[in-house]
Amino acid sequence: MIASHRGSAISLTLLLGLLLLSPVLAAAPKPKPDTTVKTQYVDASATLDAAIRSDAPLAANLLAEGKRWIEKNRAEAAAEFKSDPELFRDGRAWTFERNYSQASKVGGRYVSIVRTDYVYTGGAHPNTEINTILWDIDAKKQISVRPFFTETADDGPTMKALQAAAIDAVRAEKKAREVEDDGNWQRGIEPKLLNVGAVSLAPSTVAGKSAGLEFHYSPYAVGAYAEGSYIVFVPWEAFKAHLSPQGAAIFAGHKPHETKTDSK
Repeated sequence: MIASHRGSAISLTLLLGLLLLSPVLAAAPKPKPDTTVKTQYVDASATLDAAIRSDAPLAANLLAEGKRWIEKNRAEAAAEFKSDPELFRDGRAWTFERNYSQASKVGGRYVSIVRTDYVYTGGAHPNTEINTILWDIDAKKQISVRPFFTETADDGPTMKALQAAAIDAVRAEKKAREVEDDGNWQRGIEPKLLNVGAVSLAPSTVAGKSAGLEFHYSPYAVGAYAEGSYIVFVPWEAFKAHLSPQGAAIFAGHKPHETKTDSK
C-alpha cells in the first residue's frame, strides 16, 4: 500500500512537471530571419515562412523587397542618429521587423502572401502595418487583383460592392468581440482598390478554388489600437456580379470550417 501511494505521488509530481513545461514545449521556435541588419542605431530583419522558401522565384522576389525596405529604414535611422543621437541613448535602437507568410495557393497559380511589419522608433507602443501580395507563379511576378473584376474604378460599382461587404464583415466581427461600435471606423474603408482593405484569396472547400476574399486591417485602421488587427472574410457570392471571366474561373465553394478567420 505504501509503495502504491509512493508511486501515485511520483506520477503526480511528473504530471505537474509536464503541465508546467507544456507551454514551453508547445511554443513553436521563432523562424530565423532570412536577412538582418544590426547596428548601434537600428535592428532590422525580414523573414519568409517555410512555404515561401520552397518557391525559389517567390522567395527571391520577397527577399529582395525585404532588403530594400530594411535599407530604406536603416538610412533614415542613420540620418536621425547623426542629427539627434540622444534619441538612441542607453542602447535604444530603432526596430524594424518584416514577416512574410503564405495565406493560400489557388489553382496552382495564385499565391496570397500576408506581409506584416512591426516598427518601433520610440513612443507608447510599436506600430504594426499589414499588407498583402498576390504572386503569379506562371508569370513569376507580383500582380494585382484587378484582372479578376470587370472594372475597378474608384467609387465604381465593384469597389462600392466590396466596400459594403467589408464593412458588414467588420461590423459582425466587432459584434462578436463585443466591441463598442460608434461607426466612425467605417471611414477607413473606402470604395477604392488601394483603400478598401488589403485582400488575400481565401481557401475553399473546392480544390484549386478560392471561397472569397479576406480583408486584412492593421491596428487603428478600423478601430482603436487596443482592438488590434482585423481579418474578415467576404464570400465570393457577395461580388459575383462583378467578376470577369478570369475571376469567375477561380472562385467557387465555401471557406473550410478549420480555416476560421484569425482576428487579433
